[in-house]
Amino acid sequence: MKTAKLWTRNFRLVILASAMGTIGAIAGSFALAFLVFDETGSTLASALIVAIQLLPYLLLPVLIAPLMDRLPRKAFLVAGDLANAALLAGMGLWLMAFDFSYVGYLALSLLLACLGAVDELAFTSIYPELIPEGAEEKGYAVSSMLYPILKVVMTPLAAVLLDTLGVAWILIAQSVFSLAAAATESLIRLDETARQQRAPYSLRAWGGDIREAVQYLKEERGLRSIYEYMAVTNGVANGFSPILVAFFRTFPGFTAAMYAAFSVVEFAGRTIGSAVQYRLKLPDKKKYGFVFFVYQVYEVMDMCLLWLPYPLMLVNRAICGFLGSNSAILRSSAVQRYIPERLRSRVNALNSVLLTAGASVFSLLMGFLGEVLDYRWCVTLGGAASLLACRFLIGGRRRDVRKVYEAG
Repeated sequence: MKTAKLWTRNFRLVILASAMGTIGAIAGSFALAFLVFDETGSTLASALIVAIQLLPYLLLPVLIAPLMDRLPRKAFLVAGDLANAALLAGMGLWLMAFDFSYVGYLALSLLLACLGAVDELAFTSIYPELIPEGAEEKGYAVSSMLYPILKVVMTPLAAVLLDTLGVAWILIAQSVFSLAAAATESLIRLDETARQQRAPYSLRAWGGDIREAVQYLKEERGLRSIYEYMAVTNGVANGFSPILVAFFRTFPGFTAAMYAAFSVVEFAGRTIGSAVQYRLKLPDKKKYGFVFFVYQVYEVMDMCLLWLPYPLMLVNRAICGFLGSNSAILRSSAVQRYIPERLRSRVNALNSVLLTAGASVFSLLMGFLGEVLDYRWCVTLGGAASLLACRFLIGGRRRDVRKVYEAG
């Protein structure tokens, strides 16, 4: 059987646009994080911005997804990057002429998060259409390698640019990258005329579209189980972040620099895992067994993480990065291929809401545990909860979940 060609014109364009957007976003978010703390001197002020940025991901995808399933998705992608460029340029010019305003930045963060939520939904929904049939796993392997590689390259560069150019010029540069991404996306050739909604759209039609997507998820037990498990495990992982920071800050013999090394080895593991997934193709009949094994190993590795000597902690994170990228690529390609194209935006929107809710709930729960328990036990209990969810949702419903992973 002839292997499908991956690097078509459309695929090259979408990867190039993603790279440009990611480069700008990494540098900009790094600079803004320092700007907020430097101006306010408050970790609570920074945390409030993070909380506000979550709100659009909880509400906006469900509101906009029915329209995205009826209208050309490329238009959402291009328009989102153009609006993002305008806001970033405005923020950069403001900082050149005026003092920093925390309230103004809160409002702008909310607008940028709204654009980010729409852009993420549009990209997730259109990306499968730009990957040639038969090359889905390779396509997702490429996209999963993009962020960790650029993160490792851009983070130290952003630190240098912050000291030499300042935040304002970094935001101007990010605006230029967003404009370039929009221009690149506009060159994508995708026939979406059949999906254009010519009849007037109404609130009743919107409600009907949402009910259709909810009904589809109700009937698809395997897909729903995957989403529910990801909400738990991703939520717990988000809750680990402040626990790990507190552990490395307070436990004798550990430092912030040692914590930073976690990111390096995990990104390295993810990059290697994505490269392996790009070169190798797992047979459809083995996909479910592989991801179920990976999920269990991942949760057990989390459970024992903080009880290990530091060198083994690094090995632990590298292994988790490697396995996590492989399972994520298989999951993304299988799920997006499985969802009917006409429902993809709405189903992805419901998943986004579920993931955001999980992140909010479990972050709070882990934060509460951190106040009353040893940090090591917090991580162990969080990993145990994720392992139980894996056994029940992925293992206990194996027939339904297997159907999604092995649809072929």
